[in-house]
Amino acid sequence: MTETAKTRPGTMHLWEATQYRMPLAALVSILHRASGLLLFLLLPFIVWMFDASVTSEVSFDAFRSVFIAGAWFLPAWFVKLVVLALIWATLHHIIAGLRHLYMDATHRVDKDFGRRTAAFTLAASLLLTLLLGAKLFGLY
Repeated sequence: MTETAKTRPGTMHLWEATQYRMPLAALVSILHRASGLLLFLLLPFIVWMFDASVTSEVSFDAFRSVFIAGAWFLPAWFVKLVVLALIWATLHHIIAGLRHLYMDATHRVDKDFGRRTAAFTLAASLLLTLLLGAKLFGLY
């Protein structure tokens, strides 16, 4: 490899990328993609939860027991954490998707609007996740 290929402009190592401060809108965009990937990867689990909860009373009781006693080799707290991650992924993906749709429809792409809507997206998804997580873990 030649010396010019090693020092080519635009090449960045992982430890150099961590030195940059990302804008809030970029973080929301990355989390939007990550939440979509999480929803896609856990789609079989989502389908199983839906199927088990609506098939019959017996299957619903089995579904509820997973959150109380666990299932197979997984403890109940781990199943609840996976569901909490699904709750966050769903809420964040929906709110960030609505943010992108609104920006596309209105052509509002200035920095201030992007920063404010990104902060709202993060705050709303985290607040709603905390509220639903408290219900999931039996705090109310």
